[in-house]
Amino acid sequence: MPRQPQQSTELRARGLLLDMDGTLVNSDAVVERCWRRWADKHNLDQEHVLSVVHGRQGHTTMAALLPHRPMAENYAENALLLAEETADTEGVVPIDGAPAFLAALQGRPHALVTSASTDLVAARMGAAGLPLPPHRVTAESVSASKPDPEGFLKGAAALGLTPQECVVFEDAEVGIAAARSAGMRVVGVGARAVAQPATVHVPSLDHVEVAFTEDGGFVLTVRS
Repeated sequence: MPRQPQQSTELRARGLLLDMDGTLVNSDAVVERCWRRWADKHNLDQEHVLSVVHGRQGHTTMAALLPHRPMAENYAENALLLAEETADTEGVVPIDGAPAFLAALQGRPHALVTSASTDLVAARMGAAGLPLPPHRVTAESVSASKPDPEGFLKGAAALGLTPQECVVFEDAEVGIAAARSAGMRVVGVGARAVAQPATVHVPSLDHVEVAFTEDGGFVLTVRS
């Protein structure tokens, strides 16, 4: 069969808000190792646990999977799990195209908006060899985890922009839902995003070309 031509979409924005895990960094190997152990500890199906975990803060995953357990126990156990995840960087690599994509954004308005903690961000971005964006909204910055829009709204505010002026890059169901709830357009990155209602989807960041307008705005050419 002849190869289908790629479709191209142009998005214009004043600022970009970027998720980390699954969007800039492939940390699936670590996530699976840690959460499979956690699933076994609690006699839960590993695959079901992994279907829930992506994009959320750990304590919210635990609350969803162990609904009758006091939240204080979830916070306590999540602190231990975060320490495990932060110490384990084996197999953490950049998403295809992430180094060039972030290099193109240097000096331009962009922010990281992630459910990861500050220490986990430093560990994974460092392991992947990626620069830290100047503005970061981490787990410590918000009162509610994705799919709540708080993180993305704070990211826009940090850039001095309205939600409508921003484009979000996300891979997870809860992250895409959070961005849409914030009133933002979303580029869904990778296989997890395909079934989600993003504005446009890309297999990886090497399908995104970044250019700029004369007044400093972004022109994104997205090849799906």
